[in-house]
Amino acid sequence: MSEDPLAPLLDLPGVREASDRARDAVSAAHRHPINMRQWDKTSREASWRAGRLSAAIDGATTDISRDDLGDPVAAGAIRVAQTLDGELIDSAVAVFRRAPLQYLARLHMLAASDLVEDRDALGRPRPEPHIAQRLQFLGELVTGATSVPAPVLAAVVHGDILVLEPFDQANGVVARAASRLVSATTGLDPHLLCVPEIAWYKRVGEYRELSTAFASGDPEALAAWIIFCCDGFVKGAEEAKSIADAARG
Repeated sequence: MSEDPLAPLLDLPGVREASDRARDAVSAAHRHPINMRQWDKTSREASWRAGRLSAAIDGATTDISRDDLGDPVAAGAIRVAQTLDGELIDSAVAVFRRAPLQYLARLHMLAASDLVEDRDALGRPRPEPHIAQRLQFLGELVTGATSVPAPVLAAVVHGDILVLEPFDQANGVVARAASRLVSATTGLDPHLLCVPEIAWYKRVGEYRELSTAFASGDPEALAAWIIFCCDGFVKGAEEAKSIADAARG
């Protein structure tokens, strides 16, 4: 691509400012003394919290704790969280940066293995041509077709997977994990210390409304979704600080 396809998003009202707030908040979380020395521990806790909250956003019906994974949505979300946990982050980022669609397929296999009867459907997008085309576009964005700030790219990848629903099941868990991977791959949150899922869970009605509107392509809707996702990173950074404070305990 000769022109950056996402560059116009930065001209939408409030987007650039929201992205800057997200970047500054996440950077501050990484500078916490505990996160500088013991990031492997705080990252692990952040990953577990993100997985449980991601399942809750999609309506997991059990108490989502480490000892209660009877709900298949929760079990899948925790399996996904484990692949983005501490020591495994670097290997996940390496694959996602090189072959993002391959890693999306892996995320789906983990997220949906208790939800689908047809095992051959695991990791396989639905066959409609527009799905393949859009996934290819997202893959190009992740591998360098855009230079927009990381929070904006994370919001676009997140929103696109939600509205595209490329898989038969577990698209929400995959979309939020992809957003986390973008934040790690771009260097925004390399250790995945933040938990933006806490904001999206607490505002789940707005989350659903804005993601649905994002599909319209209307500039106001695009801006609203991106700003909402950026605000999630700000709240997620606050959660990262809380985790680090507790670890200092």
